[in-house]
Amino acid sequence: MTNYETIIRNGLVFDGSGGSPAVEDIAVSDGRIAARGADLNGSRAAVEIDAAGKWVMPGMLDIHTHLDLEVEVNPGLDEVVRHGTTTVVVGNCSLGAAFGAQRKNGDDPIVDCFARVENIPKNVLKRCADRMTWDNTADYLAHFDDLPLGPNVAPLIPHSMLRIEVMGVQDAVYRQPDQGEVENMKGLLREAMEEGYPGFSTDGLPFHYLANDPNKDKRVPTQYATMAELKGLLNIVREYGRVWQATPDSHDRLKTLRWFLQTSGRLHGKALRTSALTAIDPVADRGAWKLFLRLARLFNSRLLGGKFHFQVLSAPFKIWGDGITMPAFEEIPSTCQLVAIELGDREGRARLLDDPGFRQTLIAEWNAGAGSLSMARDLDKLVIERCPIGQWDGLSFAAVMARVRSWQSGQLAGHELAPGELDFFSQFADGIDSDGALMHALLRAFDRDLRWWTVTANDRPEILRQLLWNPHTLPGFNDSGAHLTNMAFFDGNLTTLQVAQQESTGRVAEAVRRLTRDPAEFFGLDVGSLAPGSQADVAVIDPDRLAAYDSNASRTRIYRDIFEHEQLVNRPEGVVSEVMIAGQTVWREGAYQQPLGQRRLGRALTATRR
Repeated sequence: MTNYETIIRNGLVFDGSGGSPAVEDIAVSDGRIAARGADLNGSRAAVEIDAAGKWVMPGMLDIHTHLDLEVEVNPGLDEVVRHGTTTVVVGNCSLGAAFGAQRKNGDDPIVDCFARVENIPKNVLKRCADRMTWDNTADYLAHFDDLPLGPNVAPLIPHSMLRIEVMGVQDAVYRQPDQGEVENMKGLLREAMEEGYPGFSTDGLPFHYLANDPNKDKRVPTQYATMAELKGLLNIVREYGRVWQATPDSHDRLKTLRWFLQTSGRLHGKALRTSALTAIDPVADRGAWKLFLRLARLFNSRLLGGKFHFQVLSAPFKIWGDGITMPAFEEIPSTCQLVAIELGDREGRARLLDDPGFRQTLIAEWNAGAGSLSMARDLDKLVIERCPIGQWDGLSFAAVMARVRSWQSGQLAGHELAPGELDFFSQFADGIDSDGALMHALLRAFDRDLRWWTVTANDRPEILRQLLWNPHTLPGFNDSGAHLTNMAFFDGNLTTLQVAQQESTGRVAEAVRRLTRDPAEFFGLDVGSLAPGSQADVAVIDPDRLAAYDSNASRTRIYRDIFEHEQLVNRPEGVVSEVMIAGQTVWREGAYQQPLGQRRLGRALTATRR
């Protein structure tokens, strides 16, 4: 008879290999998987967990997060853990904390870079940056040992922060580095690769702007790098066999193709592991998803010999806006000007909206579809969640437009108007001529008191399934920890499992592999396994509760004391029964367990040379 600390009994075990599951027991001791099989009935444990009728799998990975900041004020990362995720990749999109707060010469790069790109309020960012005491990549890795860390953290080296470290914010966006500065960047990146960083991230989205004066019209520093600078840095990443996380230029497909050709082993002697945003089915561009898959297949073909995947969001891409605070509004030149105004400056936005020339420009750009590839302008697809005119809650913008026109034509009598409607309709006494005019009027009348949403992509289940199971993609574009009130995809791994469950048990096994072993191997991380000797990161899922789970209905907006701010989160009640990190149970039957946030469980993950 063998004694263990914990035995999980009678669960249907998906081990991450993609093979058929089997009913087995899993024994855990000293933070490791001690044994696994159907022959542990003669063994005992201090804690026994009955997983009969449930799925048991490795703790899942979230490969695209912006939790670099939250982990400093909330190391337990509880919103992640409750979803069965036990490892997060941070430092994505060229932004991160590997060099600390970098507060020099009056600059505040964490606030400057994250506020608009990731829609995180400045006061939240300042609280996080205040906790940063290190100023180099070695100390950043080391500081995780002193945090009561919940999930494992795999940090990338962020290119924008690397440029700022060498050049400062101003120079990083106004000039090119001299040769000495380029060599300095290469040296710092090489040091980080020696220290074990799993990869390096860049960003090319043309609507990712800085948030502090005097640079609000400048994009994040990585976007000013030349191809020569980028190639020099990527060659170091290639040499160490690490990962390049890339966010492409969505407006310049030829440039994106040239960038992604860096993955080619045929062209460059050794394949560069590349994890790119994002294979998605945009409402505004119905053919784009096919192009993504064709490109990925080309990059990984014998002709080019790459190691490339696109990341996939496993749910409809539903985004909320608080008035002008909406990611897609950064893509339209006029509304971008409104986003650049400080959140609390309602009067400043009103002044700009009252300017006749600006009003004309906003209306023209909206009606023409200017600048935006990610949001359809169909008013039927824009829905009010909350508005000072309460009767509009739940109405589409198109329904509001219909009420405006009914009032104009005299079909709505005064007693039929909701409180506040007459004041709003009076703006259109001379007639409303376009959708853009309505959008302008809504923003002017209600500012951030208008809470609304739209689905920008992945609204066709049959296409989403093709994206999720394509061999050249991996699930994971969740953006966890960013866009605090705009989106919530903490449950991305669960929705991937749910889509698989609707097909077959074999597809579930494939999904588990794509959420555990595959990303772990791609990033070179020693997690994502239930093999004896591996770190005991385990998730137990109730398949019946998963089948009934409604991701859309689970989203809720809560006030989080750690931020002193609201956040949109998911509540998949009952879906995840148990979560274990390094052998310690941190979530059980709907409640966090004592070790989480009290002592270190996870660790900073480093990669091995390949």
